[in-house]
Amino acid sequence: MEHGLDDYTQDGTVDLKGKPVLRSKRGGLRACSFVVGKARIFINESLSSPNNRACHGKTVCPGNAILRLYISPALPGVYEVFERMAYYGISSNLVVYLTKKLHQGTVKSSNNVTNWVGTIWLTPILGAYVADAHLGRYWTFVVASVIYLSGMSLLTLSVSLPALRPPICKDANVENCKEASTLQLAVFFGALYTLAIGTGGTKPNISTIGADQFDDFHPKEKAYKLSFFNWWMFSIFFGTLFANTILVYIQDNVGWALGYGLPTLGLVISVAIFLAGTPFYRHKQPTGSPFTRMAKVIVAALRKWKVSVPNDPKELHELDLEEYAKAGKFRIDSTPTLRFLNKAAVKTGSADPWMLCSVTQVEETKQMLRMIPILISTIVPSTMIAQINTLFVKQGTTLDRQIGSFKVPPASLAGFVTLSMLVCVVLYDRFFVPIVRRWTKNPRGITLLRRMGIGLVFHIIIMITASLIERHRLSVARQHGLVEKGGQVPLTIFILLPQFVLMGTADAFLEVAKLEFFYDQAPESMKSLGTSYSTTSLGVGNFISSFLLSTVSHITEKHGHRGWILNNLNASHLDYYYAFFAILNFLNFIFFLVVIRFYVYKAEVSDSMEVLAEELKGMRLREPNQVSAHG
Repeated sequence: MEHGLDDYTQDGTVDLKGKPVLRSKRGGLRACSFVVGKARIFINESLSSPNNRACHGKTVCPGNAILRLYISPALPGVYEVFERMAYYGISSNLVVYLTKKLHQGTVKSSNNVTNWVGTIWLTPILGAYVADAHLGRYWTFVVASVIYLSGMSLLTLSVSLPALRPPICKDANVENCKEASTLQLAVFFGALYTLAIGTGGTKPNISTIGADQFDDFHPKEKAYKLSFFNWWMFSIFFGTLFANTILVYIQDNVGWALGYGLPTLGLVISVAIFLAGTPFYRHKQPTGSPFTRMAKVIVAALRKWKVSVPNDPKELHELDLEEYAKAGKFRIDSTPTLRFLNKAAVKTGSADPWMLCSVTQVEETKQMLRMIPILISTIVPSTMIAQINTLFVKQGTTLDRQIGSFKVPPASLAGFVTLSMLVCVVLYDRFFVPIVRRWTKNPRGITLLRRMGIGLVFHIIIMITASLIERHRLSVARQHGLVEKGGQVPLTIFILLPQFVLMGTADAFLEVAKLEFFYDQAPESMKSLGTSYSTTSLGVGNFISSFLLSTVSHITEKHGHRGWILNNLNASHLDYYYAFFAILNFLNFIFFLVVIRFYVYKAEVSDSMEVLAEELKGMRLREPNQVSAHG
């Protein structure tokens, strides 16, 4: 059976053998079900019909079509659900394990958590590099999954064998307990950091693989893709919810061996499910190191810093349209922003790639550099997120956790972050977006940067709320004489709910928009690197959390003062620490407002492809014997 060009994808995706793929055979919703979940997406026929006058004959009207996406988590064809269950099964309760089983203090255990989580979120830069430059996203993900599984298996072993942890200690003051030996710490943290290397290859590639299953140059698939990242986050947080409720309960009340063994088994299942979908995936071929391509532009511009840039962009070096079309790529026109880098495309007689770059290569570099100020503005809220699994959990251990005969695990409150986020994503996508886009005419309702800005405002509110709640907790501790001796404060653990619920609301705005923004604004050949910007923000945020906790703890203990962060939280001043965070978030929001005033969104890819197709069509009419392109 012969197939026309329209039957094939137009975005350069191929199968594992490098052959073009038929749209009907690979990708789309069927492929995504192995990555995200079993999904059914319907476009309102009355709005998307070609006969609708408002559509002007188009197959899909993104400005009018109501995207109806239903995800059925009961059909767990989901990699991310299980992977998130594995990751959060460890991270959400890790501070409790380090305190109760390895006998570490508040600052040390909290910093060990944030240092590990920071590494977890920074290694994706390496994974993105390997995927874009060498192995491709699929094979990078597969290899990294094996490493991930190895780390999880060793970690489960370390918490299962009594010889790999110090003796049980019932003393409330961990300073009186025997510390873990060097061997015990080496095995435990060796497993954690092996796992971190594995996640470096899975995190930046799994969401990108999912998004790659939709062709930007096909109107219907592009309409589906508009909600992909909302529902991506919706799907993965089911795994997070399970980890923050069922798993942490098992770890606290049944045993750590089973509590870590279950997510290890879940990870095995998730990888098997992902591999089962291999025949249905579309793949983007590796295009070389994005870091090298960007370095060439910067070096070339610096070497020609005295050369003036011509007023006519057509005088700059650029490849022929046919070369881009044959490779399934598109050409990017020169822009006036970051004009200094245009020097890299000025012709000086040298063809050295470190002296002369194409306009498209220059513009790709500009796109990645333009996002860095936005990336910086997301680091402070990432520092706030780090508090969920550290100080927020430690607060919970000081409160009344009893509900009848049931004892609430402190880490389980993180489940309310998940629930809040899930509810907000549904409300946002199903109600807020359709209503707002009637006025804005934006398919997303509001721009991604505005959505991120709302999330930043929520982070200010979160830390003000957390400070006030902690102030109340400390006043009750003083009233009952619990400051010096520590002990449980006669307040229900659920007084902490507002800060957890608000954190989930902030995630629905900031984290979802951040992931989509860095993917959407990255050049086509650097999508994995773009996605890793999002994880880099979380990684740096966790390391800054460690730095701030240690620094503030040290400074506030000077000159005989007690300090703000002590092992005895009833004698600490976390309320001051949270107030400091509120101020930091406010200053960061001001910085964000300044940055977005100068940010220029990249041009829509599909629009560029339409222009390219028209130009190529004209070229073919002039040169009938020329090889046809697939643009």
